[in-house]
Amino acid sequence: MAATPLTGSELIDCARANSSKGLEVTASRCGYGNDLDSFEAALRDAGTHIGVEIDRFEDLTKPPQEQQQTGVEVAPDSLSEL
Repeated sequence: MAATPLTGSELIDCARANSSKGLEVTASRCGYGNDLDSFEAALRDAGTHIGVEIDRFEDLTKPPQEQQQTGVEVAPDSLSEL
């Protein structure tokens, strides 16, 4: 657990590194103890600071393809047909 609550990019790095452990463990390891509301508020602030939208902790646990679904995949039906 961090001695003082992490902020900014350090908080985002810590949260991503521990995201597989769940919200409670991650908040504790990032210095927020059981204060989940403050942890998620700090994540939102950290995201805003670096230009990334983070609404809640679960936004960090989604695979990248689920976070941004823009565009359309275009591919031929087979290798010999376009």
